[in-house]
Amino acid sequence: MSEIRIPAPNAILQGDLEPAGSGEALVLFAHGSGSGRHSPRNREVAASLRGAGMGTLLFDLLTAQEEAQDRHTAHLRFDIDLLASRLVHATEWAFDQSAGPIAIGYFGASTGAAAALIAASRMGDVGAVVSRGGRPDLAGEALPRVKAPTLLIVGERDTEVIRLNEMAFERLACEKEMAVVPRATHLFEEPGALERVSELAAEWFARHLLRGKRAGERPSRGVGRQT
Repeated sequence: MSEIRIPAPNAILQGDLEPAGSGEALVLFAHGSGSGRHSPRNREVAASLRGAGMGTLLFDLLTAQEEAQDRHTAHLRFDIDLLASRLVHATEWAFDQSAGPIAIGYFGASTGAAAALIAASRMGDVGAVVSRGGRPDLAGEALPRVKAPTLLIVGERDTEVIRLNEMAFERLACEKEMAVVPRATHLFEEPGALERVSELAAEWFARHLLRGKRAGERPSRGVGRQT
């Protein structure tokens, strides 16, 4: 693992970069709601992605000073445009650091999912997006402009977030799927729930980011669910 520093306007973002596989794919994690690169849930998912042959970049969308401020005000975690802008800068940094062609994916959680979708709408070369218990509805007018294949993962018992994801799902015009994890709540703390999230994310990213998988990728199923 390499500790890295990503330059962005008025900020230096701290991150952990871990290559895997052939180096042809990298998934950037967009955390939300007061979380950061040390999130144990996202680190568990990241480990699964590396096991499937994709590198991971977990980084803090906010600086340490901003995080301290946000703990009292909780306003920066909902500044979706700021978070999306930081993700775009991190993506450009990743492209610049790559020695060859690389496929980029986004894994977003909570408000980070909205930031991932907005960033994907701005970056035409993002290969895939996965949202875990996210708020894609907060991406607003960017949703119809997203071209990257998008998977929305929600817990079966997270009823309000399911409703918000269904609203966002209808507005997405890209290849898309929505997966409902049985018996899971918002944080996927139930036995086996996060493992299922990891499996779904790894399959989605492998299908869309890895060359061997892309050659035989399935056509979009359009509106639908899977469990």
